[in-house]
Amino acid sequence: MGDSIDDLQICEPARRIDQFEQMLRLLVSICLLTLCGAQDGSGDLDAVIKQIFGEPTTAKSIQPSTLVPGIVKPVDKSCKMDDGRVGECVRYYLCNSNNSVITDGIGIIDIRVRDGPCADYMDTCCLTPDTRNENNPITPPPDTQPQRQGCGWRNPDGVGFRITGDKDGESKFGEFPWTVAVLNSDYIDPRIEPVNENEPDGQKLNVYVGGGSLIHPSVVLTAAHYVAGAKALRARAGEWDTQTTKEIYPYQDRDVAKIEVHKDFNKGNLFYDIALLFLSTPLDLAPNVGVACLPPPRERVPAGTRCFATGWGKDKFGKEGRYQVILKKVEVPVVARDVCQEKLRATRLGHFFELHTSFMCAGGEPGKDTCKGDGGAPLSCPIQYETDRYMQSGIVAWGVGCGEDGTPGVYVDVSNLRNWIDDKIAGMGYDPKVYTI
Repeated sequence: MGDSIDDLQICEPARRIDQFEQMLRLLVSICLLTLCGAQDGSGDLDAVIKQIFGEPTTAKSIQPSTLVPGIVKPVDKSCKMDDGRVGECVRYYLCNSNNSVITDGIGIIDIRVRDGPCADYMDTCCLTPDTRNENNPITPPPDTQPQRQGCGWRNPDGVGFRITGDKDGESKFGEFPWTVAVLNSDYIDPRIEPVNENEPDGQKLNVYVGGGSLIHPSVVLTAAHYVAGAKALRARAGEWDTQTTKEIYPYQDRDVAKIEVHKDFNKGNLFYDIALLFLSTPLDLAPNVGVACLPPPRERVPAGTRCFATGWGKDKFGKEGRYQVILKKVEVPVVARDVCQEKLRATRLGHFFELHTSFMCAGGEPGKDTCKGDGGAPLSCPIQYETDRYMQSGIVAWGVGCGEDGTPGVYVDVSNLRNWIDDKIAGMGYDPKVYTI
């Protein structure tokens, strides 16, 4: 998080279709970024700019961009194997030979390789006899471990495939299946021509608002300051790389039917910065879509516990910061309240600053912090004595800078507000046991 608590978003194309449209969308993005920056007359370096996600798709189909009219043209998918033989670029789970790379999954994907034999790093060069039909993809072998029951299960190796080249904190696909992207599903920008001028309401732009977590198939937990007063929101679960739809398990979109904001939320100081999004229809649990656990009421995580914050927010503060394409993770230690308050008093907040009881702190390690656009995202801490199982102890709220000087980040204390969550969940007819450890 940075010095301002204003929402910060970024304009970019939703999905790539082929190399020609990639170049075209890049030019459109540059123009939109310039326009978005100029629109805010305040001169604030953190002027609001918007990030656009694509329309819902499945892993087996690609829809045209919502920014540029989609024109499907024949694409040369031919490629050369390492031995010189000619093959065809197909998705990694449609090639028999790719399955032989490892024995406990589909394949190994290098997320840094974007100049190989195929234009998309999620594609592999495959000999024609080894190519499968899209209706018969290679699927990961059944998990031989006992079936995991309940909430909060992390997949440290990912699901469906493994990745290499993850040197900047990229998460694995499906590693944190409860992390959700919150979108504004009714954004209209007069500077962007409609996809189809004869159907102005046919396709809407999905604009990235912030992060969230799935605590029930029908409920998303997030920060109030991102969603209070919003009119049309959508939750996207199972997202990973926002620039591709080629993962074997698709993301899922659901419209938000009701927004419940804490009655004591204060948009000036962000006290009680918590909200629940009730979805129009429940999400389907899948390998890349799961439910978070929540801590028991007032059971705070001990100081020093190392937890994961996840999100698509900026990597650093200021204009040089960039939003993330692949879901990132950062491991940060929980900081005791008194220690955190003293560190915050050493900033421009001053010597009389008092940390409200609705907050907790984590971080303080230089260069490791949540940042702009991560608001509402979960802080997930390990559950003692249960390997790979986590509970959401915090919600990204605010901070001073983005870890430049070792100042901890401030999070909503979920344990302190657990009773409020339970009351609202039960009031809608849902069972709080879904997210109970």
